[in-house]
Amino acid sequence: MRNRRAPIVCLIAALALSGCMGRTAPVAVAPATYGAPAPMAYAGPMPAVGGAYQLGPGDRLRVVIYGQEGLTNTYAIDAAGAITLPLIRSVPARGRTPAGLASEITARLRNGYIRDPSVAVEIESYRPFFILGEVAAPGQYPYVPNMTVESAVAIAGGFSTRAKRGAVTLTHTDASGSGRFLVPLSTPIGPGDTVFVSERWF
Repeated sequence: MRNRRAPIVCLIAALALSGCMGRTAPVAVAPATYGAPAPMAYAGPMPAVGGAYQLGPGDRLRVVIYGQEGLTNTYAIDAAGAITLPLIRSVPARGRTPAGLASEITARLRNGYIRDPSVAVEIESYRPFFILGEVAAPGQYPYVPNMTVESAVAIAGGFSTRAKRGAVTLTHTDASGSGRFLVPLSTPIGPGDTVFVSERWF
């Protein structure tokens, strides 16, 4: 009896292991560039837009300087990555967080302008995202928090009849750098990202 049970036990174990091996987590790998495999892979959620958000050209900011109504206003980050305020003029904003920019403005105002300034920086509107390729209306669109690739495609009028719908290429830049990733439609996108929908070949 023991000799007969051994093959059955081995068969059950093999089936169980094969089932486990088949349930791997989906991983999206950055597409190859100019014939060479890209070194990056992406398998987790994109960073959320929040306190660690890196400012960039196209963002519009509400700068509040408490007790100084004449200085409180909305400012756009220009192509050079700076905002221009009264008294202290150009202040670099690209790559800073809102809190970091507020600290820089505070330090500059304290240097001979306002004795004890209190500054807050809020994002009034984010820089746009871009969607290209096989969608009905490719182009530039306003970014809305919590957007995904799928909602970006919907804003652009949906897929064209020739679109490859399973995954798209997302170009994303954050504090760690920039990269292109092949991602599913449920992937969050950030301000300034570019979504590219490729054409299917059959």
